[in-house]
Amino acid sequence: MLSFKTVTLCDKAWVDEIVRKENSPSADYNFGNIYIWDKYYRQLICRFGDRMLTKLRYEGKPAFVFPIGSGELKPAIEALREFAAFRGYPLVIRGITGRHREQLEALYPGQFVFEPETKNFDYIYRAEKLATYSGKSMHGKKNHCNRFEAENDWRFVPLTRELIPGCLDMLVEWNEDNRARLDPSISFEHDALIRAFAAYERLDLEGGVLTANGRIVGFSLGEMASDDTFDVHFEKAALAVNGAYPMVCRELTRMLLAKYPKLAFINREDDMGFESLRQSKLSYKPEYLLEKYIARGKDEESGDS
Repeated sequence: MLSFKTVTLCDKAWVDEIVRKENSPSADYNFGNIYIWDKYYRQLICRFGDRMLTKLRYEGKPAFVFPIGSGELKPAIEALREFAAFRGYPLVIRGITGRHREQLEALYPGQFVFEPETKNFDYIYRAEKLATYSGKSMHGKKNHCNRFEAENDWRFVPLTRELIPGCLDMLVEWNEDNRARLDPSISFEHDALIRAFAAYERLDLEGGVLTANGRIVGFSLGEMASDDTFDVHFEKAALAVNGAYPMVCRELTRMLLAKYPKLAFINREDDMGFESLRQSKLSYKPEYLLEKYIARGKDEESGDS
């Protein structure tokens, strides 16, 4: 029987090894995201050969994440099926990309029902486009950046431990300024961000900080998800400062392109089903949306253990 455990920083080395083998642009698998969102999803992990098995609670119900890694997939799925049956709840697998769906359908033809989770689709962008805002469709973003540069004595520097207190001060102001329009679930994002800052170096996170006239007006951080894709976990900027958001996005991308020659895409993660966030992410003109599905085993009893 599988033995799941709470995620700790000590798990990073073996999880990173498996994530590298998976080499997926998805935001769901990299260790940083698993660790910092643990309070919200209550994730438990287990190594199964060269694959990682993950159990979590999503919207109050138990589920698993697709077993990423290498080696045979079927034994891992069967291990999840056995565990779910033992615990008395159905086999529900989340975070399934199109490639994963093809693998499951090939191994288990007609045995799973797949449901798209549109609110969890990742927005994937060409790094070069975010670094330049070139083209007519991005003209507005470029204009905002031009205005910001004209109106401010600005700098964009790598995020370091010394800058985190200033970012936290800006985050307090950001929460106050946006309180009226924010969903209550934003508290979980706040907790995840604090967790990210607390273990910033040990998680190998990286990011940047935007200042205007000596004051922090934006920051962003994340980690590499695959050989050619960087996953942005958080991006915050002062709404009152015109152009701060597109500047943070542009400058972080430029910084990453200088560091990673193979970088081609930026994953700015999902919209959580919020229309305002969806419109904001669409305004940056994604290259594509990484589709994700829930797989449910057919003819299984539903449960809620």
